[in-house]
Amino acid sequence: MKLHVGIDLGSTTTKAVVMDGQTILGKGITNSRSNYDAACAIAQTEAFIDTRFSLLHQALERSAPGGLDVPAFLAQLEVNFRLQQFVNQLDYLAELAREEAGKVRFPKLREPLRERLDALFQGIAGDAEQIFQVGQAKRSEFFRDLAGSAYMRHAEALADPDGVSYDMLVNIYDKCIIRVENQVLDLAFESNIGTALERSLAAFPRLAGPERETIARAAHEAGEAVLDVVNSVGTGYGRARLPFPKEQIRSEILCHGLGAHYMYPHTATVLDIGGQDTKAIQVDAEGIVTSFQMNDRCAAGCGRYLGYIADELNMGVQELGPLAMQSEKSVRINSTCTVFAGAELRERLNNGERREDILRGLHRAIVLRAMSLLARSGGVEDEFTFTGGVANNEAAVAALRELIDENYGARTINISPNSIFTGAVGAGLFAQMSRAEPIPEPRKASQGATP
Repeated sequence: MKLHVGIDLGSTTTKAVVMDGQTILGKGITNSRSNYDAACAIAQTEAFIDTRFSLLHQALERSAPGGLDVPAFLAQLEVNFRLQQFVNQLDYLAELAREEAGKVRFPKLREPLRERLDALFQGIAGDAEQIFQVGQAKRSEFFRDLAGSAYMRHAEALADPDGVSYDMLVNIYDKCIIRVENQVLDLAFESNIGTALERSLAAFPRLAGPERETIARAAHEAGEAVLDVVNSVGTGYGRARLPFPKEQIRSEILCHGLGAHYMYPHTATVLDIGGQDTKAIQVDAEGIVTSFQMNDRCAAGCGRYLGYIADELNMGVQELGPLAMQSEKSVRINSTCTVFAGAELRERLNNGERREDILRGLHRAIVLRAMSLLARSGGVEDEFTFTGGVANNEAAVAALRELIDENYGARTINISPNSIFTGAVGAGLFAQMSRAEPIPEPRKASQGATP
């Protein structure tokens, strides 16, 4: 099978897609870290896992045993597969934590610390099946978030202020989680599908022996399928660090423009709010960029800013949007600079403003910065496509719809559930065009452009 791969190495997340012609077979995402090679490898591994699940789905649709609910079975299988991956990573984290326990400064604390860690990791392992259940909303895509939340909860319950303190347990986690993230563990489809398949078949006890053999054979064939990558193209904030030759690198602007056109062929204007920058892009009927603007000076008003606000409020970044949607009014925010955000946030809270109202104001302030870029790039044409991780934030989307309507009137606004993969999709499309005529780099819109 001849495939093409697109990689988008962003400042906060790294995304990969595997494409068979115009069809996306697999998607993978991981959080970016200082080791960009590891982030790239892990995102690709996840995309190939997703590809093999797609092949398994196709095989079962063709030859599924009578009466098997294929979507229900595959949902159960994928949950069990993710559970097995989690357990493998958790085992490695526990191993590293026990090593760190043997290095603490006071020898008399080493054994009590190991005992606390053993109980802590047993508790997390017991929680794992509750974390991974069919139909349950994903708390996060990333091991750091899932394990960290459970770790802190158990650490608080097990800590002893006069012995193994909470801070000591947290310090060990902080040291070890970085090593787990930068280690490319064996999380591949072939290595983990067997255990996941056993657990899934147990959940469907009415399947007879021959039916189970058919499913097992399809899973084996999906794992053994030869995935021949013809070409890969990389993009993103960290694209210069990707392990690709220069000719396999494309700008974020070009990839988001082409990726948005692939998802919504009538796209004329694209807004991407990523972790480190915001891009306002105009494209033609072929998805080729005609002009753009981006905030190339700092990360104000981007995903990193929202992450900083989440840290200030001791919340997960995915919780900000839903909380802001509970607002009764919008509090005016004067700065979206991360340097001053904490101080202004605390000032608003001390003045008695509700968190919900402050967050609504923060989201509006972020979108206002984006609206300025859109105006300078050439305005908002119909259709408009919102891409990047922030496009999954319902409060940001609500603010964007409101401001576009105020400034430009009715527009078709497209937001894909896969918006965070738009850049990687564009890179995958460029990988298929590697022997075609080169596409010229877009021009930056004049600073004096009017809405």
